[in-house]
Amino acid sequence: MTATPEPDSAHATSATEARRASSRVGLLYCLGAYVIWGVIPIYFRALSNVPPLIILCHRIFWCALFLGIIITIRREWKSIRAILSDRRKLLLLSAGAVLIALNWLIFIYAVGIRQVLQASLGYFITPLLSIALGVFFLRERLRGWQWLAVLIAVAGVANLALRASGFPWIAVSLALSFAFYGLVRKKLDVNSLHGLLVETVILLPLALVLLAVLPATKSPPSTLGLLSLSGIVTAVPLLLFGGALRRMDLATVGFLQYLGPTIQFFVATWLFREGLDTAKLVSFALCWLAIAVYITESLLTRNPPAVDEPE
Repeated sequence: MTATPEPDSAHATSATEARRASSRVGLLYCLGAYVIWGVIPIYFRALSNVPPLIILCHRIFWCALFLGIIITIRREWKSIRAILSDRRKLLLLSAGAVLIALNWLIFIYAVGIRQVLQASLGYFITPLLSIALGVFFLRERLRGWQWLAVLIAVAGVANLALRASGFPWIAVSLALSFAFYGLVRKKLDVNSLHGLLVETVILLPLALVLLAVLPATKSPPSTLGLLSLSGIVTAVPLLLFGGALRRMDLATVGFLQYLGPTIQFFVATWLFREGLDTAKLVSFALCWLAIAVYITESLLTRNPPAVDEPE
């Protein structure tokens, strides 16, 4: 006769299987988000005939519209009203709106002038810069190996500044704007979807004014169609990322966060044929070494790396 499993044992097995299934779904969500963020330069390259500021304004408009539809479907406007009635949250989200708009604009500009490699370098630096900001602004403490990782990343930027044709302002400004954006959002207990909607709504009036006053560019219907997809391109990976965070442990999500800039690196070198000279290669190598040092230290101390939400 076959033994009948005890009720408690069967319940525990069922719960374990459910967690595993949820984790697998979370992994797919996470990979989806980072792959989209990695290949997003291809989308913006298709819009290279449109001025970056116009693309940014369209991105703000369509993102606000798309997120508004999602919030309506989820019936979450009550949460949005609560955010809008909180002065502190509104001020911080306003600061976040300026930072994320700057980050978007610089990235779009970088793709347009064929500097995706610099953009990729910036997003490799961002997590380590976020750690440094945590030390200075949140009084977080770093251990010796973590400090070494940050210093190696700084050496990578310094190498590019000294050995390349000019200061890598695209990489540095992308890293600074997104790291400070993460710092602002860290001070807020706000759902990422709700926060992004409020930020885009804050930016929306200026975006509409600029679209009205800037010289119109003659664009075929296909270009206008691509511009209308900018809201989906912005919001979908964020939704996938949020779903992954609810289903996976933070350490795994943290390790996967470097997938996005890695894909951008290969898009730039293989697809866009951007030149990878010795100075750039050394800088990337130093950043990869810094990441390896930090992740190894985190594994040895069982302290998962910090996770930023790329936009």
